[in-house]
Amino acid sequence: MTPGQTAAMKIELRALKVVAAPLVTVVLAGCAVVQTTGGGTVGIDRQQYMSSLVSEQALQQTAQQQYTSLVNQARAQRALDADAAETRRVQAISQRLIAQVGVFRPDATGWNWEVHVIQSNEVNAWCMPGGKIAVYSGLIRQLKATDAELAAVIGHEIAHALREHARERVSQQMAAQVGLSVLSAVTGNAGAADLGGKLTEVMFTLPNSRTHETEADRMGVELAARAGYDPRAAVTLWQKMGALSGNGGGPEFLSTHPSAASRTADLQQIAQQVMPLYQKAGK
Repeated sequence: MTPGQTAAMKIELRALKVVAAPLVTVVLAGCAVVQTTGGGTVGIDRQQYMSSLVSEQALQQTAQQQYTSLVNQARAQRALDADAAETRRVQAISQRLIAQVGVFRPDATGWNWEVHVIQSNEVNAWCMPGGKIAVYSGLIRQLKATDAELAAVIGHEIAHALREHARERVSQQMAAQVGLSVLSAVTGNAGAADLGGKLTEVMFTLPNSRTHETEADRMGVELAARAGYDPRAAVTLWQKMGALSGNGGGPEFLSTHPSAASRTADLQQIAQQVMPLYQKAGK
């Protein structure tokens, strides 16, 4: 390296330090430590970092808009709640689970919950912020899911919403974008964030982290047990998912819900932990 190149590198490093200081300040100032849920038996006590740029209310409003659009699209295609018996079954299971959400989050009992079944071969289900649930008929039919297994998957998705995992992930993206905006401020490319686009990405494209999956597993199993569904069904559900994937089916659900060999053992342990709740609910 020539003396001139060395000098240039030193100048660049000094410039980077000047930019990095306000960058760290801006990103950290925009985040707050929150605890979205409490109570329960399984014990989810991880602190979460949420960006002030992504309020709970704003994300729920965006979710409502997107959910309405998806529901209207399915209705136009005659794919919304097309099988009345199937819809009644899913909604009945969901309502029993929703009745238990106050254990973890009292304010969620006042959410405007919605539950629909979408006719599709996809093996999938999700719950948007604010309690907007969709279950695809492919999940029910291809897995030949029992009521308890449906409760396991729906409870899992409800848990994601209760813990505001989507908001947490969008917050992380927003923080990164703020950092990039500071770095690129000289180009004038700071731009407003696309909240709807980021929600779509974290809900339907990017895989969940192992931490989020573990939390949703634990809370979902407890919701199911409290609602009177055998918590051990979570184990058979994931076994069916794995078998379908092994047969080349590749469930859409697994593309955003990464599985692992240790998951079955984790679920078995959690199921045993909440068995007294299930036994009490059955009395």
